[in-house]
Amino acid sequence: MIVLGLTGGIGMGKSTTADMFRARGVPVWDADSTVHRLYDGGVAVAPIEAAFPQAVHHGKVDRDALRQLATAPDNLKQIEAIVHPLVGADRAAFLRDSTAPVVILDIPLLFEVNLEDTVDKIIVVSVPADVQKQRVIERGIMTEAQFEAIRAKQLPDAEKRARADYVIETLTLKAAEEQVDRILAEVTHA
Repeated sequence: MIVLGLTGGIGMGKSTTADMFRARGVPVWDADSTVHRLYDGGVAVAPIEAAFPQAVHHGKVDRDALRQLATAPDNLKQIEAIVHPLVGADRAAFLRDSTAPVVILDIPLLFEVNLEDTVDKIIVVSVPADVQKQRVIERGIMTEAQFEAIRAKQLPDAEKRARADYVIETLTLKAAEEQVDRILAEVTHA
């Protein structure tokens, strides 16, 4: 099995690109979806409630409350110590149970959490910074300041691109799809 790591900063088009791989029959494990599932009545609820009872309501982790708590460095370390192993176990189960010749691990912070050695090849999804910002702001779910704060915590796009085996530019869907097809052809015929 060939394990491809898919990563990219906020607003780069990573989710759309992951959907392109799915449409071509490639199983995709999504780190963000896994965290949401773990928080939404999943196995992360009990340990988070034990550590931060104010962050759990009605059997679910309140992401806004947890985000507020995570602004304190010690709290962030404690949250990560709870959540990262659970996410890792879920990822390992996905890989163990998959019989596909190629799979995608969709991990937004692949480099930031040092998971590049867990994949065979790395795909970085990218657009110019002005397009990235426009996409995020147009979603209407965060302010420009919130976007800049998130982007500041992520590895710069240029560094991600330099460390990638493949870069998918997502300025147009057609171009992104062509790049997805090219990557799949290359890794399945290698």
